[in-house]
Amino acid sequence: MFHPQDLHDSPPILSAHLGLCARTAGGIAFTAALLLGGAGVAAADPLGDDSLESTNLTESKQDDAVGYWTADRMEAATPADELVEGSDVPDGQVESSGTVTIPSVEGGARPDAAPQEQTAAAEGEQTTAAVGTDHVGKVFFTVGGQDYVCSGNSVASANGSTVSTAGHCVNDAGTWASNWVFAPGYDHGETPYGLWSASDLFSTDQWVSSEDMNYDIAFAVVEPESGTAVLSDMVGGSGLEFNTARGALYTSFGYPAATPFDGESLEQCQGTGSDDTLGGTDDQAIDCDMTGGSSGGPWFAGDGPSGPQISVNSFGYTSQPGVMYGPYLGDVAEQVYQEAAAS
Repeated sequence: MFHPQDLHDSPPILSAHLGLCARTAGGIAFTAALLLGGAGVAAADPLGDDSLESTNLTESKQDDAVGYWTADRMEAATPADELVEGSDVPDGQVESSGTVTIPSVEGGARPDAAPQEQTAAAEGEQTTAAVGTDHVGKVFFTVGGQDYVCSGNSVASANGSTVSTAGHCVNDAGTWASNWVFAPGYDHGETPYGLWSASDLFSTDQWVSSEDMNYDIAFAVVEPESGTAVLSDMVGGSGLEFNTARGALYTSFGYPAATPFDGESLEQCQGTGSDDTLGGTDDQAIDCDMTGGSSGGPWFAGDGPSGPQISVNSFGYTSQPGVMYGPYLGDVAEQVYQEAAAS
């Protein structure tokens, strides 16, 4: 998420509808796009056959994706993010039933891993440099001929190779991303576990069809760039919790790339979740000044990355700088996860 003052010195960001938004000097205003999404978040049958959308990428496209992402292209990728006007966000209640907890999975130790120190935030700042968490990484993808960067996280799953991210990091206005890869443990240009290209992308129908910010969640199933391997065997997989209690302490991770960050290191924010009183979404908010590129990064319950993942970095309001919103993972998000995890 970036702030209003960044509009004149940061690169363009990915909007809800690239073709319908008015570009500013350094950002995109997409009021019209969200108006098209409309209200009516909770459908009468949210868990019907139309609750999720997915796409499959052929093996040749996976190979092309890995070859596409040179170091120069990674460095030049535009931070993908969502910045909205409060009056234009669909409101409503996300369908929720009983709490479902998915346990985490331990991965192998990285041979060259060195202890990393936690850096305290400077006065007035909310982010701190994150302690190494190799299951969190960068996401790179292409939409409409433009290269973008987000964040993502390896999560526990039946297939062992499922990555969570934001809906706007896989699909824009009904168009699926191409060249989609995950770089776990990314650090200052280094990709210690290589690039993992997506074989399948999954998101909610509410996001794909109308870009409803309440459902800005997605999952990818990934394959290694060479040979055969299982992602969670290498880096582990975070546990998840759906329909979790609200208003707890959360720790958010991501790779903010827009000013004043450079996207080269993993950062974190921490805060107590609060309700959305501006736009009326069912999302929760925490104090966080991470910028564009952090979209899709995981929110964990508690102090640090050991708790279950309960949300992702999603969007911020133009009138509320320094605050990050994440979707509430209810029944629909769980269904999308289960489909991805079993594929």
